[in-house]
Amino acid sequence: MMVDKRHLSLSGQAGPATVPLYGFQPPVGTPYGLEVNTIEDFFVQHDDWPWNPPRPGRATFHYLIAVTEGELRHDVDHVTRTVAPGQWLWVRPGHTLCWHPPGSARGPFILFEPDVLRPDIARLLAPLTAHDAPAVLSPHAGDSAWLQQSAFQLLDEHRALGRRPLDIHHALRRSLLESLLLRLANAPGIAPTGTATTGTSRTDRYGRFLDALELHFRELYHAADYAELLGCSVRTLSRAARDATGKGVRELIDERRLLEARRLLGGARWEARAVAAHLGFTDPANFGRFVRDRTGLAPAAFAAREARTGA
Repeated sequence: MMVDKRHLSLSGQAGPATVPLYGFQPPVGTPYGLEVNTIEDFFVQHDDWPWNPPRPGRATFHYLIAVTEGELRHDVDHVTRTVAPGQWLWVRPGHTLCWHPPGSARGPFILFEPDVLRPDIARLLAPLTAHDAPAVLSPHAGDSAWLQQSAFQLLDEHRALGRRPLDIHHALRRSLLESLLLRLANAPGIAPTGTATTGTSRTDRYGRFLDALELHFRELYHAADYAELLGCSVRTLSRAARDATGKGVRELIDERRLLEARRLLGGARWEARAVAAHLGFTDPANFGRFVRDRTGLAPAAFAAREARTGA
């Protein structure tokens, strides 16, 4: 199985506010945090997983799907995306996701943990792996065939386990993955590396904080929680956040929680009480104050505004 099917409730609440967290758990014998499959084989192997019936969840890893035939429907952060042939779906760690049956969709399916990438390559790929990068990528026409061919080469090498020494096998897989991603980073909508303005570049520590924030913002609300998680002092983490964004750690945490409230109240039409539980508020009144202090609106009015604007 690719994932741990144990549903880890971060909010501790039952009902619609509970979104399970899936960790990376590839088939036995698959080395080093990288699995490659096809859409069609994956669904055959996991016919009882979260698309039967479809339900939302989150993953701690990246997964990348190249659609070569048919169309794939997939929810990312409560928005249904339709991925056509030649396009790629990228679901990043922390995204709220929901599968739909694959229908006639075909193509390679790549799953990998963030630390599979070498640090120097990960820095080059930061705009592509960022949480707010596009979920659906439409590569330039000149790159499309090369990318699909590279994905199938990666699939072939993944299936070649045992034909050569394990360290060589994994080095080939990682090299093929990194080459593919570096080419995919040229897709429209991805900011080129090095074009970020001063104050938005990501240090390694700030990038690790963002990764942790995406996974834990529902249950961790304080700078000290993240400093402990990352093995640094609050002062060090605060400096990294301010160097990168000009904002404090608590402000960034609150912004991420408010973004989730915006998505759930406006886009997904959740009730305020369910959103409050989902974000770890034990008292809906505290959630109401949280929204009101940051938007000037009560949750119901905020939800109505977001629904009108289509956010």
